[in-house]
Amino acid sequence: MKRGHKINDGWTEESPRGRDWEKMYRHRWQHDKIVRSTHGVNCTGSCSWKIYVKDGIITWETQQTDYPSTGADTPEYEPRGCPRGASYSWYTYSPVRVKHPYIRGDLYEMWTSELEKTKDPVRAWENIVTDPEKRKRYVSSRGKGGFIRLSWQDACMIIAASCIYTIKTYGPDRIVGFSPIPAMSMVSYAGGTRFLSLIGGTILSFYDWYADLPPASPQVWGEQTDVPESADWYNSKYMIIWGTNLPQTRTPDAHFMVEARYNGTKVVGVSPDYAEYDKFADIWLPVRPGTDAALAMAMTHVVLTEFYVNQETPYFTDYVKKYTDLPFLVILDETQDGLQSGRFLRASDLNDDHTLGEWKTVFWDAKTDRPVVPNGSLGFRYDDSGKWNLELKDQQGKAVDPLLSFLKNADEVSLVRFPYFAEKRGDVVVRGVPVKWIRDKQGHTLKVTTVFDLMMAHVGVGRGLPGDYPTSYDDPKPYTPAWQESITGVKKAHVIRVAKEFAENAARTKGKSMIAMGGGTNHWYHSDQIYRTILNLVLLGRRQWWWMGALCRAGKGAAA
Repeated sequence: MKRGHKINDGWTEESPRGRDWEKMYRHRWQHDKIVRSTHGVNCTGSCSWKIYVKDGIITWETQQTDYPSTGADTPEYEPRGCPRGASYSWYTYSPVRVKHPYIRGDLYEMWTSELEKTKDPVRAWENIVTDPEKRKRYVSSRGKGGFIRLSWQDACMIIAASCIYTIKTYGPDRIVGFSPIPAMSMVSYAGGTRFLSLIGGTILSFYDWYADLPPASPQVWGEQTDVPESADWYNSKYMIIWGTNLPQTRTPDAHFMVEARYNGTKVVGVSPDYAEYDKFADIWLPVRPGTDAALAMAMTHVVLTEFYVNQETPYFTDYVKKYTDLPFLVILDETQDGLQSGRFLRASDLNDDHTLGEWKTVFWDAKTDRPVVPNGSLGFRYDDSGKWNLELKDQQGKAVDPLLSFLKNADEVSLVRFPYFAEKRGDVVVRGVPVKWIRDKQGHTLKVTTVFDLMMAHVGVGRGLPGDYPTSYDDPKPYTPAWQESITGVKKAHVIRVAKEFAENAARTKGKSMIAMGGGTNHWYHSDQIYRTILNLVLLGRRQWWWMGALCRAGKGAAA
């Protein structure tokens, strides 16, 4: 190799070699234009990115920095993005990216054979699915690979033929479909949903489709996780992160949670493992997998005891009277084994004065000491009264005050049976409930109580009533902190502490306590019940709730 001229007393040598090799590195960062885009595949984060393009090819990406300001009192959204987004162009040009339709080889072989015989796509499909041996052949190959590529024309023909056959044989409602969620692609969502609508098919929401999304959310709220934006985390003063790994699954937003800690917010992490978010927590509750409901029930026991019985918290009771079903009356059914909770008392049970009365629920008015049919129940949405609202008024426009409990003016105290599934099927817990007697329009006497009184009994808050009630938090009867300890592995002292702090902070700050929930609690049997036990903590204390879905990682498909 030719040596260069030496200078600086031999410490430096001038290289005679050319520098053309450096051009490859300079070319790597050259671009023709910059466009704005986001990473919408399997991610609802919708971070705004600058995409650098050269010769029509994505070369690299950086985060946009033109987000509107959130104001002087809140951290800014930008820089918004994550490492998965920064490497997203690699996914775009990955050799393993699926760009064409594929079909199982066994099914395609049968399809081409039957189509050649019949010359009719619908008949060809019928011959395959109605032949037990042929159907078994392609169904049994599932999970074993064996996909082959086929043309878009063939793919569309097979799908269309199978839809037509299903409609003719079973009816259009037997075709069930799902489109990409609107947050990812409105055009794709609209296209697939429109097709299913036109043929009379059944459209699944992504709550039905993805296993880790919460069916309890629309069950309770009537909508799919319409929650505050992530910047609102900064406004909370007590935050429980429960089943959602915020630093991983909400990477662009996790800083709001981290920064809230410097704003005085206390953070509690609930997870079986020492997850990423637990390192930010002041308290970690290491609940055993799948036992979150027991933990939440015990926390509910504490909140009801401390903030509804030991001392009444007007901020809480005012909220539950207006925005929850806790004051509404429930009929107690007589069975051969004893009383158990039945359905809601309806306006149609009392008289025939109400249009759609079978869809209008009833509570007891503390002012007039009588049952009242309030505005806001489902029947008012569809009748012609125009009174579908949550104003606490009767049908004459007079103010009413829903009674939460019959404890002080009950006609009797009845023992009610509550199911208890922790030991074995068929187990029950029998506890006393304050009851009112009401005559229906046929003159029959109905025993009714409030949802609140049933909840108090179910959770085990005794209030001096008879029955199998626990005597204290240390009594291991359902659903005390001591009871949950052997199930969840969480110390009862920690449950009592967190429940008290969470509710007390909400009372002091007028609702600045928050639960960030995620898909981690939804991967178990009866996940809707697990989820609803956690939602109870929000409902009872006028607190905030934030759902973190699983689809928030650019280019990734793992669960939250």
